[in-house]
Amino acid sequence: MTPLEQFLHRAEGLLARVEAILPPPAAREPDFKRAFAFRWRRRPTGGGNWLQPVTHASTISFDDLQHVDAQKRLIEQNTRQFVARRPANNVLLTGARGTGKSSLIKACLNGFADQGLRLIEVDKADLADLPDIVDLVAARPERFVIFCDDLSFEEGEAGYKALKVALDGSVATQSDNVLIYATSNRRHLMPEKMSDNTGYKHGDDGELHPGEAVEEKISLSERFGVWLSFYPFRQEDYLAIVAHWLSSFGCTPEQIEAARGEALQWALGRGSRSGRVAWQFAKDYAGKLDQP
Repeated sequence: MTPLEQFLHRAEGLLARVEAILPPPAAREPDFKRAFAFRWRRRPTGGGNWLQPVTHASTISFDDLQHVDAQKRLIEQNTRQFVARRPANNVLLTGARGTGKSSLIKACLNGFADQGLRLIEVDKADLADLPDIVDLVAARPERFVIFCDDLSFEEGEAGYKALKVALDGSVATQSDNVLIYATSNRRHLMPEKMSDNTGYKHGDDGELHPGEAVEEKISLSERFGVWLSFYPFRQEDYLAIVAHWLSSFGCTPEQIEAARGEALQWALGRGSRSGRVAWQFAKDYAGKLDQP
């Protein structure tokens, strides 16, 4: 190793030690005029965290979501209360995959963005940063929904406790301009095991009391004020969703009717009659119609 290489190596080591004792850089405030949706980004090298504007956000609307009318009505009302600066709840959307849980949250943004609503998407791995995110936007006039998609925790994960504290467990009150909307395929966000049932105890009055393992699993989900459950679609509901998307792609009523058989075969091949499968089929079918 040459003297210059030795010097550079020692300088890099010195810089690394200095960086280790310096306070972390403050999160940069984004330009909220550039976009309505943002992603929380973390630099693994310690260069600071920030909100990255999403320049091409989803354009899905409430009208695009079919056969989830009850769920749509509840989340729309809760979001309307929120942007009007009235009391509103955090929302947990759980149930069958592909039934519109994430799309419904995106539709809320498109429905209320002109009233000051903003969406911040946070990965499960970054949930420990929730206090920093809330502090970053607490003084802003906009209303923020923190979007946590497809949550699923294993035993002992740090993100589980971070979300629990952010919802309702900190000495500091939750900022009144921030709500958390989360989706999951699990009602209680954690795996449920047969061994959990051994913790149940019988009271003197014959009442069954859950053990600590079960209490821990339900303690997070019960901190959401609104629960929305989603279920697999019936065949006719699935076909109606297919028809909606085919119509949006410019197909005629005759073409939509002719597509019913292929739509059912498509769903059978994927083992699911969901809104996502219907949308995927419609794109495939409508795209092929344009071919010579």
